[in-house]
Amino acid sequence: MAFVRFMLDGQEYLAEEGAQLVAAAKDCGVYIPTLCNYPGVRPKGACRICTVLVNGIPHTACTTKVVEDMSVVTSTPELEAFRKSIVEILFAEGNHLCPICERSGNCELQALAYRYRMTVPQFPYLFPKRDVEAWHPKLIKDHNRCILCKRCIRGIFNEEGQAIFAFGKRGDRLIINIDPETSKDISDELAQQAMDICPVGAILRKGKGFDVPIGRRTYDQQPIGSEVAP
Repeated sequence: MAFVRFMLDGQEYLAEEGAQLVAAAKDCGVYIPTLCNYPGVRPKGACRICTVLVNGIPHTACTTKVVEDMSVVTSTPELEAFRKSIVEILFAEGNHLCPICERSGNCELQALAYRYRMTVPQFPYLFPKRDVEAWHPKLIKDHNRCILCKRCIRGIFNEEGQAIFAFGKRGDRLIINIDPETSKDISDELAQQAMDICPVGAILRKGKGFDVPIGRRTYDQQPIGSEVAP
């Protein structure tokens, strides 16, 4: 295992060569926000919230690997404004009703909205007409909440190694559906994994109630990223 030196926000650190930048930064105590990234799942760079400056050039931290002498800046006024705009766009282009959502308090999108002090988005709400898939015996897929991060497609597979979520439609009508064939015999455990991997409330397990009461959920007690940043 080889280690390299690199600069992170003006400080020199050691990290494993070729490590994912967002993970290496976390190990160094620096939080880089992300929505589409998930430990153990191949990075995609879909949400762009983890954009940082590497040697002065914008890169997504989830798809960038650490190399010798790289210089990384994780936060500038421009980067923070860019990230806030992405969060605002995701709220404006979907139908996110946080007070009645089962994932309120455990939702990464909601937590980032609090982090960036989002009140009213600068973009007009689109109020799209989207369906809720409730035909599956163990899962519900709410397209109103889906942010197309692709975590479910990249991280949830049946026993044969087949993805149980798949793209449907194209362009601005793109959605992620439950595949009726590959998902027909999934276990309760896999259904729970599908719910857990979703950063919002777009995938819900049927017959599942609230495990933790309001006020004691993940982001009720501390803001997102506080477990990393000192």
